[in-house]
Amino acid sequence: MKLLAADIGNTNVTIGLFDDERLVHAWRAISRAGATSDEVAAMLTGLLGLDGHRFDELDAVAIASVVPPLTETWTRLVTERVRVEPTIVDASSLRGVLEIRIDRPAEAGADRLANALAARIEFGGPAIVIDLGTSTNFDLVDAGGAYIGGAIAPGMGLSLEALVGRASKLPRIELQRPPSAIGTNTIHAMQSGTVLGYIGLVSGLLTALRGELVERSPDESRVSVIATGGYTHQPWLRDVPGIDAIEPDLTLRGIRYAWLASRERDGAATHGERA
Repeated sequence: MKLLAADIGNTNVTIGLFDDERLVHAWRAISRAGATSDEVAAMLTGLLGLDGHRFDELDAVAIASVVPPLTETWTRLVTERVRVEPTIVDASSLRGVLEIRIDRPAEAGADRLANALAARIEFGGPAIVIDLGTSTNFDLVDAGGAYIGGAIAPGMGLSLEALVGRASKLPRIELQRPPSAIGTNTIHAMQSGTVLGYIGLVSGLLTALRGELVERSPDESRVSVIATGGYTHQPWLRDVPGIDAIEPDLTLRGIRYAWLASRERDGAATHGERA
């Protein structure tokens, strides 16, 4: 069974090809809200073809999207070209699979729900997922396995773009750790504020969130902390204290778990109708 899982974000779309439970390949492309279904088809055809795969190999498609126009475009594309009905990961499709204990479950980002589901299945609760992308999302799973919310902060790249865009004399810089916190030139000063400042943001929020999660958990509970997202390849991530695991493909695996649950539910419903 070959499943194409797509995590559609505001900046990038991450695509994974699963052969049963094994992630065979993963690709990353720029996300553009105004893309047509033909443009998305051309992009997908090219990415699949890089590793010798084709549309007609696919048995199923599952989509987690935070860009509504692209959700519609991808749904149309998959229906017309792959000739299957895609599974759309959202709060309604996860009813009975993941308990969502926030004020407005329908507003929860699909990627955040996929992360929470994957964390619960693979690590158990309590757990915190730090998704390092356009935004920096902290998603919490309590000891009982329920998604209970978290925090959203600007991503490192977004913060840097805002800084450079509003200050004409500041150059674009490489996001790497400076030689010291005290920057003796503009580049090192910006790297200190951006990279070391970001490490401080992540560390501070993680400490606060972990403390509140521990308070809600049974005695002696251990909180697992998992990092995922586009910035997991950065070497400075190892400087953030308290991260237990770095799992770049956690969101894709969460989308697959959501698809599996939907498939099992649909199968049970069909069996019930026949009975």
